Amino acid sequence: MGRKSIREDKNIYFKTREEAGLTRAQASELIGSMSESHLEKLETGKIAVYPEDVVELAKAYKKQELCNYYCTHECRIGQQNVPEVKSSSLQEIVLGMLSSLNSLNSKKDRLIDISADGVISDDELQDFVAIQKQLEQIDMTVESLKLWVSNMIAQGKINKEKLDALKENH
Repeated sequence: MGRKSIREDKNIYFKTREEAGLTRAQASELIGSMSESHLEKLETGKIAVYPEDVVELAKAYKKQELCNYYCTHECRIGQQNVPEVKSSSLQEIVLGMLSSLNSLNSKKDRLIDISADGVISDDELQDFVAIQKQLEQIDMTVESLKLWVSNMIAQGKINKEKLDALKENH
């Protein structure tokens, strides 16, 4: 294996490759469609990173978080519309989801009252914002679960074909 870089200004793509224990040559070979020089230019910021590059890097490094990082930090549309998702353990995700669902369950009657007339009045706004924040928390836990599943598939711990087949049957 090659020497580890002593650069201090490493971008996420550089760091993730090193965390995967790969040299640029190994990464390039693993990706297949990306030369070492192209990878070096991505890692040092000499050229722009494109979504296709990130998908290939995420697959090669078995780090699906790279896709979310790209969307939330480098894509203008994603920066406005995609939440940044942090990688978590399955236990943390499930406990967070259950906590959020329990909290929302206690507010469902209020949400029905607020939405019954199709208008959110000024006196309902504070409760509506609180409920909306709780829904956003549920959305984040769903996104965390999706990321966790993607990582497990990438690591070979979940059979993607079987998972997809089961999803089609439900």
